[in-house]
Amino acid sequence: MIIQTAFIGDVVLATAMVEKLHLFFPSAYIDFLVRKGNESLLNNNPFLHEVLIWDKKSNKNKNLFSVIKKVRGNKYDIVINAQRYFSTGLLTIFSGAKQTIGFNKNPLSVLFGKRINHVFDLQHKLHEVERNNELIKHLTDDTLIMPALYPSIGDIQFIQEYVNEPFITITPSSIWFTKKYPLDKWNDMIRKIPDSYNIYLLGGKENYEECEYILRNVSNKKIHILAGKLSFLQSSALMKKAKMNYVNDSAPMHFASATNAPVTAVYCSTIPAFGYTPLSDRSFIIETKEQLSCRPCGIHGRSSCPLGHFRCAYGIETSQLLVTINL
Repeated sequence: MIIQTAFIGDVVLATAMVEKLHLFFPSAYIDFLVRKGNESLLNNNPFLHEVLIWDKKSNKNKNLFSVIKKVRGNKYDIVINAQRYFSTGLLTIFSGAKQTIGFNKNPLSVLFGKRINHVFDLQHKLHEVERNNELIKHLTDDTLIMPALYPSIGDIQFIQEYVNEPFITITPSSIWFTKKYPLDKWNDMIRKIPDSYNIYLLGGKENYEECEYILRNVSNKKIHILAGKLSFLQSSALMKKAKMNYVNDSAPMHFASATNAPVTAVYCSTIPAFGYTPLSDRSFIIETKEQLSCRPCGIHGRSSCPLGHFRCAYGIETSQLLVTINL
């Protein structure tokens, strides 16, 4: 069993372990534990036996012990914990598994059967997929395998009406303010996109207002709001067909990696050296050319710019984004 109960992008990147474990142990049953809300990411995965779900929003601790009971009942040979939090450490040590593996930065890692050094620094510049691979390297080898999502035939059919003409997608939102390229900057880019392209604005239901703001403020463009209308896998299927997908340093970037879709990732307060860069064959990283002593201001982003100027975002030029459409 693999444990990854963090955010959407973390789950997507952890699917690389599923791919590799199946390659080396094709007859093994592989299960995956996620937080409630992320389970649909793993729909149709041909290499997964069961997806376990932990509801962390209501009765978190009570539900944790229910999950532990379920896990113990499954009698795993190996439990692989890709997180560094106490709760998943607790789940790991009480799993009853013959072998437990996790990062040494987990507060309960001293009780794991195998502790893996978690390297997160700007000198080594490891990708998260590489860090996760360290957890299973002794079971497999050094070779990296890409993460993968599996849209169903129904998902692909659902997006067919949108792919008859050339299009690009833009996912303008992020949980963190300082990871979001400003809406007015997106508007400036959209105004300069050739009229031959349909423009699809992606995201969740909670992102609809931001997409509506873009639609209200840009005229004479073929803009369509799909935020809240597509599932995770439908979004990834659509991105696969796009001429280019524009994203922030956020989960949709990893959707692109997991389907080898073309992607242009905009980095504002965070930096590529953290190890969450796109992995697609056609992928581009956009960041300000200005050397800012305040960047990065945090690993995950912040609710506002600590210095008030947000130059890491406003210093990015529209021309930097536009050029990737034709590359």
